[in-house]
Amino acid sequence: MPQAADDDRLTTARIPFDNTYARLPARFFVRISPTPVRRPRLVRVNAPLASHLGVDPAWLASVEGVEMLAGNRVPGNTQPIATAYAGHQFGGFVPQLGDGRAILLGEVVARDGARRDIQLKGAGRTPYSRGGDGRAALGPVLREYLVSEAMAALGIPTTRALAAVTTGEQVMREDLLLGAVFTRVAASHIRVGTFQFFASRDDLEGIRLLADHVIARHYPQAAGAEERHRALLEAVVRAQAQLIAKWLLVGFIHGVMNTDNMSISGETIDYGPCAFMDEYDPKTVYSAIDRGGRYAYANQPAIGQWNLTRLAECLLPLLADDEDDAVEQAQAALAAYAPAFEQAYQTGLRRKLGFFTDAEGDPVLARDLLKTMAANAADFTLTFRRLSEAAAGPEGDAAVGSLFKDASAYDEWALRWRQRLQQEPGDPAARRLAMRLVNPAYIPRNHRVEAMIRAAVDHEDFRPFEELLAVLSHPFDDQPAFTRYTEPPQHHERILQTFCGT
Repeated sequence: MPQAADDDRLTTARIPFDNTYARLPARFFVRISPTPVRRPRLVRVNAPLASHLGVDPAWLASVEGVEMLAGNRVPGNTQPIATAYAGHQFGGFVPQLGDGRAILLGEVVARDGARRDIQLKGAGRTPYSRGGDGRAALGPVLREYLVSEAMAALGIPTTRALAAVTTGEQVMREDLLLGAVFTRVAASHIRVGTFQFFASRDDLEGIRLLADHVIARHYPQAAGAEERHRALLEAVVRAQAQLIAKWLLVGFIHGVMNTDNMSISGETIDYGPCAFMDEYDPKTVYSAIDRGGRYAYANQPAIGQWNLTRLAECLLPLLADDEDDAVEQAQAALAAYAPAFEQAYQTGLRRKLGFFTDAEGDPVLARDLLKTMAANAADFTLTFRRLSEAAAGPEGDAAVGSLFKDASAYDEWALRWRQRLQQEPGDPAARRLAMRLVNPAYIPRNHRVEAMIRAAVDHEDFRPFEELLAVLSHPFDDQPAFTRYTEPPQHHERILQTFCGT
């Protein structure tokens, strides 16, 4: 479909955009408008998120709002751009990537005072498309909508889903698929790869401008530090260490932890071949493109540090004039990653086990449970959820043990666990309640996500999407009508691979 003249595509400014990134130098992005689509149709508007952003959800769902969400009409107060970045993809460096199918409409200041990006994914080709069509298929759009909202409900920093629309057009992947556009909200879309873009070009001014922009937007406390760029690196290190610990504590596997998929803000970004584990196995890989297991579940902490090292390399010229001094400062900042991760992870494991004081043997006890789970193919989410009930008394042990191939292996571990619980203050009922607040009953299990996608793509039936989204919005609550969503897949339902969808 030919693109209409820009003047014909302007719509009434209903969103209070203020685009600070678009005020950076021209080499940071290209100015480009979305490509119109034939027949946009609303799938869903996230009304609570829209209201939080100061946007009227009823307007977003109107004909004019849907035209904006599809990219057919552009608000008159915005400057749409595609941002430039580079990145290491599965360890190999690509000096220019960029938004090949995403266009940043602009930024808004939400009701909490925080600044958020609003971006259209699947909005058409850009100069960074590298031969791609710039479009998105409905299946990956629904996956990202659902998983990002599930992560938010689990309390994990994440980009959010504002809306999804279908386009009335088809996109070619392995087959012809229905096209869609996803409206993503993020603290920003600045990545480790954004810094790499300028570093690979020896653009010191670009690195400095970007670093100072990130400080102002995400880490203002670093602005007052004696060495503000070192303080920036230290803050990003802490944020990533805590984020990845939270991933592991719910069994989440990102699937494609390239440096261009690692947000500087500390949010989870880019839900392509992501997945949640069913049976616990630290070697689990779902991503079809991760053939070597680089981004397996247990590898995620080390990959996080590897990616942060690439960021530190970019920042070296800002840390000190003397290269040796700069390297020493970077190494000191990076050295804080492992302790920060370990503290966040071990604290989280203690909470999942019902421990609210620290004891010397807690890490060993937690490790032994995980080893026993792996050896007995125990479901990760259900094991911890049922432990919450078992914390109230030994009568709950049978339900936990039933998840293990050899229930006696759990029973042996549970004896040690109960001895440790006796050292804890508080009554069992309070402990049970506290554990239920950190051990979810509901996660986006792969077979449920796939069934939802198949219903929408094959039959234009969005009821499973709506139902699953509603269930996952309350992951820690008992929902008796939806108990089936807690259940692991039957053997024939197992999904062993997930796909990027680009």
